[in-house]
Amino acid sequence: MSIAQPPVPTTPRPRLFRFAAPPNFVMLASRLAPWLAALAAVAGVAGLAVGFLVAPTDAQQGEAYRIIYVHVPAAWLSMLIYLAMAFWAAVGFIYNTRVSSVMACALAPTGALFTFLALWTGALWGKPTWGTWWVWDARLTSELILLFLYVGFMALHASFDDVRRADRAAAILAIVGIVNVPIIYFSVKWWNTLHQGASIRLTEAPSMATPMLVGLMLMTVSFWAYAAAITLKRARCIVLEREYAADWTRSGKEHAS
Repeated sequence: MSIAQPPVPTTPRPRLFRFAAPPNFVMLASRLAPWLAALAAVAGVAGLAVGFLVAPTDAQQGEAYRIIYVHVPAAWLSMLIYLAMAFWAAVGFIYNTRVSSVMACALAPTGALFTFLALWTGALWGKPTWGTWWVWDARLTSELILLFLYVGFMALHASFDDVRRADRAAAILAIVGIVNVPIIYFSVKWWNTLHQGASIRLTEAPSMATPMLVGLMLMTVSFWAYAAAITLKRARCIVLEREYAADWTRSGKEHAS
């Protein structure tokens, strides 16, 4: 006579993990992206209005300082997006999760865009402030290296025909490149550079006027929401492309037709 064994208890997975499945992720991305895009538009218009119409003129830099409303959020996002890209690439590399690798691929073009925008607006800021478009300053040079890392990630991924091998190879580059992010952030403290230090610190009160700070925060929200929206849209397209032959994508096409 055999004795029935009690069922082995299983640890319930957090509900958030269900979005790791491609069909659920596509649904989530489709719902969130329009709201994030709307938030980006509203915050961007408000931020530019405050920054260019309400905020006072800087006593030292004059009107040229207003480029910070584009330059500073773009520089922040360039580093933050790289950390997010490396995180998702590492998760995909370690756990072999498809959506994680897709997120890393989707973040790379947006990160490269913000890095280029930070460098370009920095040059526009540097000409009236420093008298030159470019100097081999520690902050500028490390930010340029960040752009090369983004481009290298995308180029390396595109050089493989096999998507899995491409994900793993690009993930290694992304993980190794993380070392450049603290160099960018702390470069103004570690070396004697032309680039000014941070005006906003977590441990100190901001050194700028309130309207300036409000405009800067609104633009940061706008850039963050845009980055999230466009990344989700791009990730959705990548998932649908990779899962083209899956049953759930084919059933979706049939319902759409």
